[in-house]
Amino acid sequence: MTDIATYDPALDPPGEPRIICRDHHRISRSMIDEDVLKILYRLSRNGHLAYLVGGSVRDLLLGRTPKDFDIGTDATPSRIKRLFRNCFLIGRRFRLAHIRFRDNKVVEVATFRRCPAPDEFPEDPGDHLHFAENVFGSPRQDAFRRDFTINALFYDIATFSVIDHVGGLEDLQARRLRVIGDPGTRFREDPVRMLRALEMAARLDFTLDAELTEGLRSCAPLIAAASPSRLRDEVMELFRHGVAAKVLPQAQDFGILPHLLADYFGDRESFALLRRLDERTADGRPVDESLAIATLFLCPFLAAFPPSRESHVVEALHQANETILPHCRHFSIAQGIRQQAREILAGCFRLARGPGLRGEARFLRHPLTSLSLELFSLYALDHPEMAELVLSWQRLMGQTHSPATIPEKEKRPRRRPRRPRSRRPRTAPGAENKEP
Repeated sequence: MTDIATYDPALDPPGEPRIICRDHHRISRSMIDEDVLKILYRLSRNGHLAYLVGGSVRDLLLGRTPKDFDIGTDATPSRIKRLFRNCFLIGRRFRLAHIRFRDNKVVEVATFRRCPAPDEFPEDPGDHLHFAENVFGSPRQDAFRRDFTINALFYDIATFSVIDHVGGLEDLQARRLRVIGDPGTRFREDPVRMLRALEMAARLDFTLDAELTEGLRSCAPLIAAASPSRLRDEVMELFRHGVAAKVLPQAQDFGILPHLLADYFGDRESFALLRRLDERTADGRPVDESLAIATLFLCPFLAAFPPSRESHVVEALHQANETILPHCRHFSIAQGIRQQAREILAGCFRLARGPGLRGEARFLRHPLTSLSLELFSLYALDHPEMAELVLSWQRLMGQTHSPATIPEKEKRPRRRPRRPRSRRPRTAPGAENKEP
């Protein structure tokens, strides 16, 4: 078995890469994680190409701190395994190398691959979702198989140069997001790329290329055929990066949102609430998944079930369930998360009714009430008439959870341990009266 991946150079796309030498770009080795540098150096010393690839190169060129670092190489997975004792190969159809370090740090190392030619794809477009890229390729072929031009830039540790095969540097300078190849074809291969495009453009504050926008409109219905678990992950990425209020209105304009969230058509009030949650995320506060789901559906829930002091909480729980479930059939949400989101919505209903009703003390002690109050407080920012109501609940919550108001458990006098009971041997009935 060869240590270097073999490929057909004839399949290289035409053209030559643009190479930017060290003096003409901003990337320095001091900006790269030390463990990542160790991997790059070891691969290079053993005669292999070793490139920093993907989003990390993009972020470094933009002056941002990368979330993680990925490495591309011409070494085969088995070769990588032999070079690194802390390497674990994952994947059954295409092997990837995960090199693990302390504190659960994992660096992914992938052998260069190529994108299958159009005539290699299955005839059924639905099978594109499951088509595996199982063939090794050259660095140029690997660049062309990536999704966006700005994600296809390489940093060569041997020469400290940036290598651009697809025009990504020009797009970075223009702050433009462009798909590699035909957008319609790439979106049919993987419809989740449509959400990724909107998320990335919003997060980096980039504009969308004209061909990309046309591809989004024509391929919007394909989002319904994407993997539910991947859709869930991508939707949660919107909340983690604080761009949900930017992306979801765009997804609605392109016709993606109805196929993603059933008959959900976010109105101005819903998008305003999402914007409040994004502002909270921008302050560095992580978003709980159940809170994100509840934020999506709070406005339609309250519209369908207006708060009333005569209504019962059981009815509110039922309506919350009816509001959430139909919209979640296209992306997988764990039952526990749905249950928590339902209770957060019902908690907002209780808060909107005002204090002083039965079961208030138990409600204030419920572990999800703090999330309900947080969401209700965000909602009240655009409803000034509820400001006093929020303050009342915040005072009650503070009193309930204040150490001074939590009664200490009564100290019971320590009981002396009971002495073990000694058992006398039992005698047969009448034995005590029996004469010797």
